[in-house]
Amino acid sequence: MSVSLDMLVNNWLDEFFTNIKLRKHARIGEMFAQKACWRDIVSFTWNIITVSGRRNIVDMVKVTSGWVEVFDWKIVGEIVTEDNLISCWFVFTTSVAQCKGKLSLIDGKCTVFFTVIEELVGHEEPIFARRAVGHVNKAIKGRKTWFEISKEEKSCLGYEVQPYVVIVGGGQGGIALAARLKMMNVPTIVVDKNLKPGDSWRNRYESLYLRNTLWQNHLPYLEFPDNWPVYMSKDQMADWLEMYVKVMDLNYWSSTVCVGATYLPDLQKWNITVNREGNTIQINPKHLVIATGLSGLPRIPEVEGSQLFKGVICHSSDFQSGKKFNNKKCVVVGSNNSAHDICMDLWENGADVTMLQRSETLVVRAETFFSRSKYTQKKADIGLTTNELDVEGAAIPYQVMREQMISEWSEIAKNDSDYYSRLVDAGFLVTFGQDGSGLEMMYMYRGSGYYIDVGATELIVNGDIKLNSGVTVDKICQEGIILSDGTSMNADLIVYATGYQSMNSWVEKLISKDIASKVGRCWGLGSGTKYDPGPWEGELRNMWKPTSQDGLWFHGGGLTQSRLYSRYLAIQLKARLENISTQFYGVHGAINI
Repeated sequence: MSVSLDMLVNNWLDEFFTNIKLRKHARIGEMFAQKACWRDIVSFTWNIITVSGRRNIVDMVKVTSGWVEVFDWKIVGEIVTEDNLISCWFVFTTSVAQCKGKLSLIDGKCTVFFTVIEELVGHEEPIFARRAVGHVNKAIKGRKTWFEISKEEKSCLGYEVQPYVVIVGGGQGGIALAARLKMMNVPTIVVDKNLKPGDSWRNRYESLYLRNTLWQNHLPYLEFPDNWPVYMSKDQMADWLEMYVKVMDLNYWSSTVCVGATYLPDLQKWNITVNREGNTIQINPKHLVIATGLSGLPRIPEVEGSQLFKGVICHSSDFQSGKKFNNKKCVVVGSNNSAHDICMDLWENGADVTMLQRSETLVVRAETFFSRSKYTQKKADIGLTTNELDVEGAAIPYQVMREQMISEWSEIAKNDSDYYSRLVDAGFLVTFGQDGSGLEMMYMYRGSGYYIDVGATELIVNGDIKLNSGVTVDKICQEGIILSDGTSMNADLIVYATGYQSMNSWVEKLISKDIASKVGRCWGLGSGTKYDPGPWEGELRNMWKPTSQDGLWFHGGGLTQSRLYSRYLAIQLKARLENISTQFYGVHGAINI
């Protein structure tokens, strides 16, 4: 490392933090490039927000410098140079938190700035060297065992003692957040309608395997065994979640349906009605977290004549197996992951299968997609932790990621051109997204619209799975379906792999239409693409951060997001429990970028 390079970075950070302290806002603006962006996760703003452009950055600093005091910053790791770009990681302390950041400079001006909270000072997680002692090695009269203490807590919480947080939804997102809150000593109950933890995976179609690799899917504090497969089955995942709830000693109410929730503004708490194993119970937490998954209720088209059909009609969420449909004519409506999986399962079990592709779909070879992942065994072997990889990814603002993805997916289309040519020749409608930014951004925009190819594409290309594209189901009759182009098809089974409603549908169902309207959309960046109307917001709407409804939070996404953002949501909730000032900058929809 050259001395001049080291001095350049140190001088920039020193001047920046000094100007924060002295509130020299105009000078701070001059330190950033005109089109720079700053992504902050809770450390400065008590929010998850990205601001773009020098003026917006100055506006944010003017407000947040009034409540953020910064101490003891220093560079950690190597300063990296690539062409004219200089970047480095640094750590800093505020009056309430340990934080981390990343600085990227071009010609002495910051182009991308990232800051993130790591933990609350005085409320650090009891892990590693801070872990609990457990048994005290001396005689104590009347001592209770760990089992007795745990049982007593579970029997009291929600009855004699009210939880601080209730999480509705006990899938991977809900239990990851519950584990974080448990570590931070925040009284929490998870409620889930299923019989056992893991049933949200266990009850899905039998052939389902996780698309992401094992290294992407670890839960907080407890990683998968060293001998587990790269791609695990849904039943392995289900058993792991069930075990995780037990090992992490979570307050998990299974067979519990959330009937409704009402916010009591005078008391600043919720009145939540649940039915637990047939018993109606009222719970009054300060905070309600909706963790029912990225999507809402199943989206099932209302089609004329459905009641006349002699065969079976189901949504993909209710489909179990193709074993009953040998030599049967089956129609799958949809062309995303579930649709392809179900088509392949039916074909493997001897069915005559047709896929109805209603609109363009992004398809990518699994080998191509995962060869780009930073979560690998090689990274683990050199000592890079899952948390380090998570934070590295979080340091890239979505607008920067979008530009990177447009370039990467252009290369994918070029390198796999033969693969895509065969698919197009088969009549499949292929897209790389309206803006060409590929699967990652499509997921951020809408959470759907793609298929990671694990075998079904070859069946479509070969004609083993029949394809009818650019059509929808117009009517259903006794023997089958009539399509929007006027043609008809006989069918014994119709599967609607038509996705799910938005997360807002849960808010409307559990709370009210008014609150759902007040909160607004969940998920999406405001890209202006299909299902993600503008304006551009730069962050996922309403996720893991304060919403316009006091005490209401949203937690969802894939396993990687559930692991990473559960940490930041838990810290925000812990801070409120400890009466730490959490005045936040920016609210949903308040800043157009």
